[in-house]
Amino acid sequence: MQAAIPLTRDLVLIGGGHTHALLLRMWGMAPLPGARLTLISPEPTAAYSGMLPGHVAGHYPREALEIDLVKLARFAGARLILGHAEGIDRQAQRVIVPGRADVAYDLASLDIGISSGMPDLPGFADHAVPAKPLDVFAARWARFLREVRAGRRAPTVTVIGGGVAGVELALAAKYRLGEGAQVAVIEAGAPLALLGKGARRALFAHLERADVALLAGLPVVEANALGVTLADGRQVAADFIIGAAGTRPAPWLAGTGLADVDGFVTIGETLQSVADPAIFASGDVAAMAHAPRPKAGVFAVRQAPVLHENLKAALTGQGQMRPYHPQSDYLKLISTGHRAAVADKWGLRLDGPALWRWKDRIDRAFMAKFSNLPVMEAPKLPETMAAGVRETLGDKPLCAGCGAKVGFGDLASVLADLPRVGRADVLLGAGDDAAVLAAGKGYQVLTTDHLRAFTDDPWLLSRITAIHALGDVWSMGARPQAALSQVILPRMAPKLQRETLREIMAAAAEVFAAEGAEIVGGHTTMGAEMTVGFTVTGLAANAPITLAGAKPGDWLILTKPIGTGVILAAEMLRAAPGEVVAACLRSMARPQGAAARILSPHAHAMTDVTGFGLAGHLLEMMTASRAAAHIDLTFVPLLPGAEALSASGHGSTILPANRAAAARMFWTESPRAELLFDPQTSGGLLAAVPASHARDIVARLRDAGEAAAIIGAVEEGAPFLTVEN
Repeated sequence: MQAAIPLTRDLVLIGGGHTHALLLRMWGMAPLPGARLTLISPEPTAAYSGMLPGHVAGHYPREALEIDLVKLARFAGARLILGHAEGIDRQAQRVIVPGRADVAYDLASLDIGISSGMPDLPGFADHAVPAKPLDVFAARWARFLREVRAGRRAPTVTVIGGGVAGVELALAAKYRLGEGAQVAVIEAGAPLALLGKGARRALFAHLERADVALLAGLPVVEANALGVTLADGRQVAADFIIGAAGTRPAPWLAGTGLADVDGFVTIGETLQSVADPAIFASGDVAAMAHAPRPKAGVFAVRQAPVLHENLKAALTGQGQMRPYHPQSDYLKLISTGHRAAVADKWGLRLDGPALWRWKDRIDRAFMAKFSNLPVMEAPKLPETMAAGVRETLGDKPLCAGCGAKVGFGDLASVLADLPRVGRADVLLGAGDDAAVLAAGKGYQVLTTDHLRAFTDDPWLLSRITAIHALGDVWSMGARPQAALSQVILPRMAPKLQRETLREIMAAAAEVFAAEGAEIVGGHTTMGAEMTVGFTVTGLAANAPITLAGAKPGDWLILTKPIGTGVILAAEMLRAAPGEVVAACLRSMARPQGAAARILSPHAHAMTDVTGFGLAGHLLEMMTASRAAAHIDLTFVPLLPGAEALSASGHGSTILPANRAAAARMFWTESPRAELLFDPQTSGGLLAAVPASHARDIVARLRDAGEAAAIIGAVEEGAPFLTVEN
């Protein structure tokens, strides 16, 4: 068999700007074997600046200007870390991401964009919103529009900054808000100073026709709840203040020691930092020492192929690096609110709807690069194979997480054949959430779990796996005691191996330490793919809570929404929106220790909802308790996007096996009902509690931050589940 190519070099992209987005697409088309690619981004999407004024004007929906970084990272084979980079330790070669382990690199590339915030302006942070970063601005603008429509805010907008961006946003805001809206542009110096005479005259005319006030030579000295105060003491009313004056780099860059121009990273013609050749920079965050240029997206886009080529040259140690020489001038297409635009080129006055259509085609073509990613063909199967290979493979890739579990029926039949030694200190063995052992005058619970990687981020995988493994201990009302780790790493160079293990163990230690448990050892091997697992023990002074104990009349409480299986399955196929995947990961990464401590004093029976789905685990509880249950599907909490993906036909590879539980159910098929069989990874706790305490318990759970809900009740009868729609 051909050996897998080991990972030997770490390339970390910091930020999901336009250059990096294009680079990820190029990488997906021609990846570099042996290089591990990582993208660090605070959000699962990145906004395209060229379409922001059109979005403000109402010509494009929000999703039209969003680059889905989750899908793009999957296409590129990159691990995606959703977090804010806030430092670079150049000596240790690690990127500092608060809230998680530092991320090691051999090469790093910066494309984190800029802010148009004005921290030195009194009141700006409380009463204004910068035009950049775009994601934050778009969300605030949408909220303002809703409040204007509801009559809670007046349609008054003031833009601080009379450059191209400020004028473009002012015209867009005026068009969107319509007649009666008051929009003003305030510029401390000369408005549109960087444009040619023709374009400047055309835009001044558009401002006048739209009745947008232009106040030049008047600095703003304060932003407040009523608007802005000018240097001459005048107050300009505004219910929405936009900051578009100047550009500011991220403050943390100053602490990196990289050479800079006004805080921007200085780069040479190969796009490398002039202070550190292991760090590249592009887009607005970079200052080109060899060819200074204004901040413009055209340079970021044209830097992408050069950055791609130079990073590969540096990673391989082969080939010459390519210089980047930006053009001295470029065509600027500036939208004017309505579907028209002004062009700035050669000092001419070029204006009209045809230019808008041209700009629209350019912008849509750029975004199509990311929405229409090529479908990479799977390796072809041999012509001659043993019988049953195609049927066993199926038509979907093997899911990870709990979607890779063996079906409950096969597992139960094997467990039933296990010999029983009959030890007196083994009080409960296979069949419940965890084994229960006698431990002095108390009890010890013992469980194990491992997950096949559903994310290439080892820190996040480890955190979720640790929480998942603790679920069996929490569900029995026990206090976590100790853990053993089991880790399988793909083949990689010693440095990458050490750094990966460091991330895995840092995440696990944080989760277990928060619950008062110690990691006491473990075992590590190399294999075909990353797998992380933990064997966990817990202690209980009183008899542990088991599956057998639910009583007729009890109400059923679920602490987390369901839907992880269908979302992870769809994400593998690049079919799940980035925001949906991010919400799913946040849910899985949420520990349930606090929820268990609220539920344990009252629960008659409790389990964690994992691989066999909500229906399967609830029926296990009813079988052990010799009771029936009914649930109301409308009260079962779902992760955002899960029902839509289910309706589109997505599902985990274990879903058909889980549907065997339907034989003991009364239910009506629907995409929402299908999620009852969806395998959960790091799912919530399901508890049967006295009805008299249920509402109070749910209130306490919600106060603790859990998305808890009462979903049904336990009834008299043979083990059976009735689902109400």
